[in-house]
Amino acid sequence: MITPRILRALALSTGLLALLPACAALAPAPASVEQRLAALPRSGLDLARPVTIRWNEHMVPWIEAETDADLAHALGLVHGHLRAGQILILRNIARGRLSEMLGPLATEYDHALRILDFGRAAPEIERRWPPETRAFVARFLAGLNHAIRHGPLPPEAGLLALRREPLTVADMLAIGRLAGSDVNWFPLIGLLQDRGQPGYAARWQRLREGGTGNAMPDGLAGRQAALGALLQDVSRSGSNTVAVAAARSASGGAMIANDPHLGLVLPNVWLLAGMRSPSFHMVGMMVPGLPVVGFGRSPDLAWGGTNMRAASSDVFDITHLPAAEITTRETLIARRFWTTARRSLRDTPHGPVMSDAALLRARPGDSLALRWAGHEPTDEITALLRAARARNGAEFRESLVGFGVSPLNLVYAERAGGIGRVAATVLPSRRGFPEADPVLDARDPDATGPWQRLWGVRDLPQLVDPADGVITSANENPETWAPGGPPMGYSFSDDDRLMRLRTLLQARPLLRVQDLVALQADTRAPKAALLAAALLQRLDALPGGAPEPAMLARMWGWDGDYAATSEAALVFELLLGQIAPQVAEARGLPLATEWGAITTFLLRDLDALPAGEREALLRRAVERAAPVAARHRNWGEVHRMRAGYVLSFLPVVGEPFIQARHPVGGSRETPMKSGHGFITGPHDVVFGSMARHISDMSDPDANWFSLWGGQDGWLGSAAFLSQIPIWQRNEGIRLPLRPEVVAAEFPLVTRMVPQ
Repeated sequence: MITPRILRALALSTGLLALLPACAALAPAPASVEQRLAALPRSGLDLARPVTIRWNEHMVPWIEAETDADLAHALGLVHGHLRAGQILILRNIARGRLSEMLGPLATEYDHALRILDFGRAAPEIERRWPPETRAFVARFLAGLNHAIRHGPLPPEAGLLALRREPLTVADMLAIGRLAGSDVNWFPLIGLLQDRGQPGYAARWQRLREGGTGNAMPDGLAGRQAALGALLQDVSRSGSNTVAVAAARSASGGAMIANDPHLGLVLPNVWLLAGMRSPSFHMVGMMVPGLPVVGFGRSPDLAWGGTNMRAASSDVFDITHLPAAEITTRETLIARRFWTTARRSLRDTPHGPVMSDAALLRARPGDSLALRWAGHEPTDEITALLRAARARNGAEFRESLVGFGVSPLNLVYAERAGGIGRVAATVLPSRRGFPEADPVLDARDPDATGPWQRLWGVRDLPQLVDPADGVITSANENPETWAPGGPPMGYSFSDDDRLMRLRTLLQARPLLRVQDLVALQADTRAPKAALLAAALLQRLDALPGGAPEPAMLARMWGWDGDYAATSEAALVFELLLGQIAPQVAEARGLPLATEWGAITTFLLRDLDALPAGEREALLRRAVERAAPVAARHRNWGEVHRMRAGYVLSFLPVVGEPFIQARHPVGGSRETPMKSGHGFITGPHDVVFGSMARHISDMSDPDANWFSLWGGQDGWLGSAAFLSQIPIWQRNEGIRLPLRPEVVAAEFPLVTRMVPQ
């Protein structure tokens, strides 16, 4: 008898056989920078005036245009040429079309993504656009689609069935919303699996006290965890940003240092560019497929940002909602190698019914709707286009009115020497969060009312020119810089990284660019040193003394530095990876992998165990960690940063797409973040610092950027991995603003003329 399981297996095997020819195409001949630039489609461009694109050896473009429309067109062309494959994949994720690439095994992912509906607000956003935004976006998409239609298809096109399908405005806006996914969704889904069970309220309280950081909750497994990881990789879910006022700067100019923390997949989720037209003059980082600079620098202003980790969503129980308030429509999911699937999408005044998706459902029988700020018609494109033209901090802050998702702490430095911080988002006007259960009753006006009046930039905290001359942002609780402000969330990162950054900024009266470079590469976690000392103290107090004294001696006196050469970091993490899971099991608690929960609860839970049980647990943990510690010399031998193309995550065919694994320092909450869970041996870092930016406002050319990986998304390109050595040396690529310096440092020239 042919069961559904056998049919799925046949589909997978048939699909893999069909993919074999395409796999052969994924070993392309090497392409030099000159060859890749020669392939840029230049005929048939709809330009009003000539455009010059200057390139450096890493294929970073610097575009000079005589009109804003031509700048937008050239930007789109560049995005499409460098990252067409990545943009098409992002569009398919955002629109719930993974099955068109991967076949029937992606069906439930697509159902979940269509329920999340990243394009939900697109029609209203577009309707409200001012004319200048509408025109800029239209020209950007025209250039992008020209590259998709007429440029070479990327090598992965055959493997993933990518077609020359133009992007629409709705596609572009859906990609932007995808990048703004709420970091709280999957921690909540993990929590809600225990809803109605003993200890549920206590677990919710622990989540609020310990935060969630960037960890996937232990309760998620399989496809749920994979969907959570996918959204985490492409959303703005971490980062550090520091700003230094002119009074604290050795150069006399304000400075900024920014490094986003995202998934470590290639191509990088950022693209570097410089540009000049009548209205725009800047360098910075852009999300492929979007026409705006996310973080960067103009002659007047430099800015960066971090995820606020704000609660931009609420979950509503709609069990008792009248049937008339629920609408249902059918969606067809085209599936490669298989038949089309049909799924239902239900909607309510409180958002889509998330519990209808197997991958968004916490437990059977729930009827839950998701209300998300990303479904509101906020306008990030207009906000960031205006921010790029701001001449001072006041204009920058005002430009962000209407910005919604993802919630960002945007930090700026002015040419005039000032610095500031803006909470850029919209949030429901809550008075607080429930004590026992985060799920709200859709019948309760006190629960639904806050969504009728949203707080925005003008309502939320701002910080301008603090007395100590520095601003530090590291996904922390806003209470640390705006005490008494409105309740904005509950899943903030631990303050270990924040406090380390502050310590480094207070180390000198006057700070230099090289100090910011060192700050971005710093690998110390002070709380790790305290936790290591506390564990050693408990081990040393065991009857008869600590087991494996030679191994534990490697950890004594550790200062929390996760340098790749550190022996102590290796031993500590191996020991922690044994102790924490056993403590969670002994206490009947879910395993909390986030740093805030570890530093808040681990010792408390360990000490709550009976003495005999605690002793046995500690001895067992040391005995299990010892053989692994003996096989490795230091942290870098087991902690490796993977340079892997996005397809490296696929089963069976993925391994050939891993370009290299590099020993790396850092950990989950060090300034140079290299995230990981509990470890028992060698592992890959798949989340952390992956782009860097430093600007000194005393010099228009003092701007340095680097990406983990490279600028070009074309497999085989000389610029695909060219920035990894720069990254490893803690250096950057200079992106100047003065035309004569641009001409000298970007010597490869593409000239395009109206046709």
